[in-house]
Amino acid sequence: MRFSEHRRQYTLGGLRRSDLAPEPVAQFIRWQEQAIAAELADPTACSLATRQADGTLRQRMVLMKGVDERGLVFYTNYESNKAAALGACEQASMLFPWNELDRQVSVTGSVTRVSDEESDAYFASRPRDSQLGAWASAQSQLIESRDALMLQLTDAAVRFGDGQIPRPPHWGGYRLVPAVWEFWQGGENRLHDRFRYHFTADGSWQISRLQP
Repeated sequence: MRFSEHRRQYTLGGLRRSDLAPEPVAQFIRWQEQAIAAELADPTACSLATRQADGTLRQRMVLMKGVDERGLVFYTNYESNKAAALGACEQASMLFPWNELDRQVSVTGSVTRVSDEESDAYFASRPRDSQLGAWASAQSQLIESRDALMLQLTDAAVRFGDGQIPRPPHWGGYRLVPAVWEFWQGGENRLHDRFRYHFTADGSWQISRLQP
């Protein structure tokens, strides 16, 4: 197959200025709820792009676990590669690829850690096996085999037994504080609809239409 010949039309509807909420968070939540209602496999999944300490760029998928006027929250190991990148450069970008709806949302801004209380509350809500996994995996570090990883999981399970599992000190949340949002709706003949929300110096959001 020639990949250059693979194409399709985007026909699921346009996007007009009058369709948009005045604030980007409200617009995002509207689209996020529609993605969930459409039963997408991972509607809260997004690609997180960061700049590494050596200046190279990196992307990986994370799950967005909260959004409000303060920003978008995700959780990870504070000793992982992504955490090291955020320690070197707090600027990052998220891309939500809702391809089944011919939609994308990109968000760019600065990233800060959430409070310990917020991380504790979310960790307590996780399934027990996920809690154990956070203790078992030294994320991004080398390991010789899958069996070795499963042994670390067994060790964590034995360590905590049937008791409560506390949040590891090396695990918690980050919040991306947006400066720019972009909402993209696919259109026929590649004439897509793109709108950008830009946070201005006076504390308001300016909405602009972009050419596709």
